Amino acid sequence: MLDIKTFKSALEQLEEERKIPKEKILDAIEQAMAAAYKKDYGKKGQIIRAKFDLDTGKTDFYQVKIVVDESLAKIGEEESEEEYSVKDEGDERVHFNSEHHIMLEDAKKMKKDVELNDEVVFPLEAKDDYGRIAAQTAKQVIMQRIREAERTSIIDEYGTKEGEIISGVVQKVERGNVYIDFNRATGVLEAKEQIPGEYFARGQRIRAYLYSVEDSPRGINLRLSRTHPKFIEKLFSIEAPEIESGVVEIKSIAREAGARSKIAVFSNDDHIDPVGSCVGQKGTRVNTITQELGGEKIDIIPWSEDPKVFVANSISPAKVLSIEIDEKEHKASIEVADDQLSLAIGKGGQNVRLAAKLTGWRIDIKGNGAEVASTDGEDVEIEESAPAEVKKEIVENKEE
Repeated sequence: MLDIKTFKSALEQLEEERKIPKEKILDAIEQAMAAAYKKDYGKKGQIIRAKFDLDTGKTDFYQVKIVVDESLAKIGEEESEEEYSVKDEGDERVHFNSEHHIMLEDAKKMKKDVELNDEVVFPLEAKDDYGRIAAQTAKQVIMQRIREAERTSIIDEYGTKEGEIISGVVQKVERGNVYIDFNRATGVLEAKEQIPGEYFARGQRIRAYLYSVEDSPRGINLRLSRTHPKFIEKLFSIEAPEIESGVVEIKSIAREAGARSKIAVFSNDDHIDPVGSCVGQKGTRVNTITQELGGEKIDIIPWSEDPKVFVANSISPAKVLSIEIDEKEHKASIEVADDQLSLAIGKGGQNVRLAAKLTGWRIDIKGNGAEVASTDGEDVEIEESAPAEVKKEIVENKEE
């Protein structure tokens, strides 16, 4: 016999620990009991429902019939369970099945205000031998429904967190992928989504950007990233209240994870400095984020709707002497002093490459009147005419 006290305690535990509403579990139990009853004692076409009393542990069974008339059901030879709802070509009516339907005039004898498509409920007799087989069937369906309810609950919970930073504990590291435990779900941080040089140990707490929640046959997968540009944006939202409130906006981000990032910021309030809001007093805010990213450098650039100003800002920390914009080619030509060339281009062309990604403009850099470097998508081309010392610094990946 079912121990009601223990059963109630189990329901409460499932609700608290797995976040599965008690009502969903009870519904699963009732559907399972009804399915088991129908399998053992039911007839073709029957709709059987169960009502489980949580206080007594007693289960009552009912047969449900749908109210129809000749406009909805074709009276005649009754069809099998598989066929009773099939409609003949050109006839929208279903075949009448006395186990599934009840005629309107008969239903009105039982309930005067009954209408078409209403349900009429008939109690079914309890079966003394409703025992081991039915209980086993019910148990299997109950477990399946509980798993389904838990899946739905996890999707509901983490679906609202998609696009946010979540924190979990490293469960294991396998073939370069890090599996992170979030109590009710497991997150996957693939090798390509990890910042170069990062190392994670089992039991270590880790934060990552949740970019996708996948419902797969094997369970719910939380797809995580620490290289995604949005990871930086969300970190700044945590550190800078001005960004969280929307007063300061991050307009664009260009990132080479583990090395350097550039972010363009704008303030909707003339009294609030967007760059200062991100840097924080004595650099505390940006330094906290840099530490989270394993020392990744972050350039914070003031955004401007004027492309000349924006592109010139993006080449920071180099100082621009002049800039020309070609709207048709969507190209910006920047001139800097010769001693600023390597700084403007950056090691391996990184600075100008990130500036191009940040602004969306192709950028050519000139020094002393001659073109030295140009961007083309992901590539940076260094001209043969570039000063030898600049070539050497870029090739050797050195930066002033």
